[in-house]
Amino acid sequence: MLKRLFLAGVDTFRLNFSHGTHDDHAKVHRAIRALETELGRPIGILQDLQGPKIRVGTIRDGKITVAAGETIRFVPSGTDGDRNAIPLPHPEIFAAIMPGDHLMIDDGRVRVAVTRLGDDFIEAKVIFGGAISNRKGVNLPGTVLDLSPLTAKDRADLAFGLDLGVDWVALSFVQKPADLLEARGLIGDRAALMAKIEKPSALERIDDIIRLSDAVMVARGDLGVEIPHEDVPGRQKELVRACRLAVKPVIVATQMLDSMVAAPTPTRAEASDVATAIYDGADAVMLSAESASGSYPVEAVEMMDRIIRSTEHHKLYRSIIDASAPDEEKTAPHAVAAAAAGLADVIQSAAIVAFTSSGTTAARIARKRPAVPILAITANEAVSRRLCLLWGAHSVLSEDIHTYEEMVDHACAIGQTEEFARPDDLMVVVAGIPFAQAGTTNNLRVVHIPRD
Repeated sequence: MLKRLFLAGVDTFRLNFSHGTHDDHAKVHRAIRALETELGRPIGILQDLQGPKIRVGTIRDGKITVAAGETIRFVPSGTDGDRNAIPLPHPEIFAAIMPGDHLMIDDGRVRVAVTRLGDDFIEAKVIFGGAISNRKGVNLPGTVLDLSPLTAKDRADLAFGLDLGVDWVALSFVQKPADLLEARGLIGDRAALMAKIEKPSALERIDDIIRLSDAVMVARGDLGVEIPHEDVPGRQKELVRACRLAVKPVIVATQMLDSMVAAPTPTRAEASDVATAIYDGADAVMLSAESASGSYPVEAVEMMDRIIRSTEHHKLYRSIIDASAPDEEKTAPHAVAAAAAGLADVIQSAAIVAFTSSGTTAARIARKRPAVPILAITANEAVSRRLCLLWGAHSVLSEDIHTYEEMVDHACAIGQTEEFARPDDLMVVVAGIPFAQAGTTNNLRVVHIPRD
């Protein structure tokens, strides 16, 4: 199944550590790495940490039903709760919440507003009624909690994932820039760090959060619970644009083809949603339940792949993408990358070849969303896997180059081997000299592929 999914269009696989055992994830990890060896292609693996998910405790008889207008009470501990003592075993909530704040239970199906506080209770008026059952999740829009983004479970999962050799670590429920510093201190350079944006407080410090991240995920599930539904599309566009400006990959995720969990085709609205993310300029779009537990995983991947291809070939795509292009930074590396994209378009280059040791050269080119593919060539296996997430990049693992002549020969050979170019084609080659030194995008060359 993993092979079928990869051949259908998957570039990076997500291991969701909210579910499954370490043995389960280790088995999948081994299978992906075996597939990588079999196909000779880099494949990215993303570890998605559960994060500090806030939940109510256990309720007498499993659930209670509350009605709009009635008053209920939350307490910090206890079991067999009822409407006058619903267990909420999170002391940080009692320390931070204020009258007027809202609690949203079970993805917002039940919503209450805090009316009165005590040392050991929170009294609230029900705004939207419904059932509150055991262990349902709680969201607190507008309340910043003194809460580490890494629980004890996350720390154990992270150590396990890093030992496995995951390429990306996604940090859930990021609230502030310091959360990323805490995670970075544990991860070091063993994996790249991705911030999941699903809290309103993260949006307030988004520029700093993007700067401290290696990539960003627009996690519309919890974000859509904590901010109004009508604000999510605009926020998505803002986040994608900010990441493109910062030269950081951005994923749009959650419910993209949700109906394909149980049906072989999506709704028209879902197809439009995927296309919108592509028009926005996202680097990647992500499936969740559709491929993790749905009845049509391969069909969902194939459908998403077809929507991406159709959108990128639409006559309006290029004008929309160009209209949202950020201004170049006034630096030589960014200018060289921008020139490469423009030159490739003018001469109808078969591809742009980016020799990159850290991935930065390829990312700078991808920022321009050029009209031709990017062949991202690196000698670093970890970088080659991380580049699978980058817009327009075809990642290739190759040995180091040491001379200008080697660079040209490698570009011509790999362009043909990977079936992006043929004899007599032109290619634009970008590199940093001296070679194998990160961050030195400074050389641009047009290469003509000779006939045999």
